[in-house]
Amino acid sequence: MLYTALTKKALKLCFDAHRDQLDKSGLPYVFHPFHLAEQMDSENAVVLALLHDVVEDTPYTHEDLHRMGFPQPVLEALRLLTHDDAEPYEDYVARIASNPLARQVKLADLRHNSDTTRLDTMDEWAVARQAKYLQAIQLLENVPGTDTESRQSKR
Repeated sequence: MLYTALTKKALKLCFDAHRDQLDKSGLPYVFHPFHLAEQMDSENAVVLALLHDVVEDTPYTHEDLHRMGFPQPVLEALRLLTHDDAEPYEDYVARIASNPLARQVKLADLRHNSDTTRLDTMDEWAVARQAKYLQAIQLLENVPGTDTESRQSKR
């Protein structure tokens, strides 16, 4: 992970925002955004990975993050990653595909969320969720004109 003043600010906010949350297996939720951030290769991607669920799952708002001074490319990508339950999931994923930064973080998010070894039990809900996420991964990996799409066609 890249450690800059900006990524350290995002690390602190991520920890504070998710401090008391647990994942579906009872582990501290904050491990999830930390895991994603470790895979990123740029300052903005690290920051976005750390903040990707802050607005969706905590009291923080997009305006709060703007006031805190997070850069515009991160804020734009974060708006795309923040899913409104009223929006169909397929439309949400298609929206993300338009932004390389959001797409990079969402692919890492989907892959981590699809890792069934993180779950204590594999019930029908988990199977359906994994299928939905694998479909979203395929969509995001096959965006025409992207490096990901080029790598996929060479396989």
